[in-house]
Amino acid sequence: MLRTPPQVTVVALPGTGSDADFAARAFGPAAHARGLAFHAVEPDPQAVIGSCTAALDAAAARGPVLAAGISLGAAIALDWAAEHPNAVVGVITALPAWTGAETATCPAALSASVTAEQLRADGLEAVIERMRASSPPWLADALTQSWRGQWPHLPAALDEAAGYAWPSLEQLAATDVPVAVVGATDDPVHPIAVAEEWATALPSCRLHRVTLTELGADPAILGHAGFAELSTLLPATHGQRKSLQDN
Repeated sequence: MLRTPPQVTVVALPGTGSDADFAARAFGPAAHARGLAFHAVEPDPQAVIGSCTAALDAAAARGPVLAAGISLGAAIALDWAAEHPNAVVGVITALPAWTGAETATCPAALSASVTAEQLRADGLEAVIERMRASSPPWLADALTQSWRGQWPHLPAALDEAAGYAWPSLEQLAATDVPVAVVGATDDPVHPIAVAEEWATALPSCRLHRVTLTELGADPAILGHAGFAELSTLLPATHGQRKSLQDN
């Protein structure tokens, strides 16, 4: 009896302080266009890393996984894929922020730590007001929604994110799964140099560059760009490449 190949599930992980809604807007349209099952993870602010890896584990129990993540979510997705190479068909890492466990000068980690301190000192709404004054409208709206949703546990979630050890160059070089890296050329918190470093170190990888203006106009650019690059890395003989291409 012929067996139908198991359905690939795209598991989308948001970045630090972000939520499932933004992850869904970033990766959902591309997944749905390709007929793939899709799950955007709503991280537990009291266990950010654990809730994300639990969602990946649950999806892998049902069939092959395509792990997609933004910023912190990109690091979690890549780390999980490296530990479960037989469960994953590929990874999309959008806006990687750092390389290596030493994050004392990582802009994203520093931002998370400072924001956590401000939240404890001044409260949620005061920090949101300052964030909105210094952020583009699309980002301000997304963070306002996610921060309110994660309050009052948001400071702890930010501290957990700030303490996460990003993949080292050695870990990247040993990651034997197809990876698409999407970097923003004008994002100081997620420097394009980091995306380029990841793309160089990863054995099977393609890099796509976007701008923050493009991302703000349509977050789905992350998914569409990532799938386009990833599809070129997957061998047709595995039966996955066709499903990752546009219908």
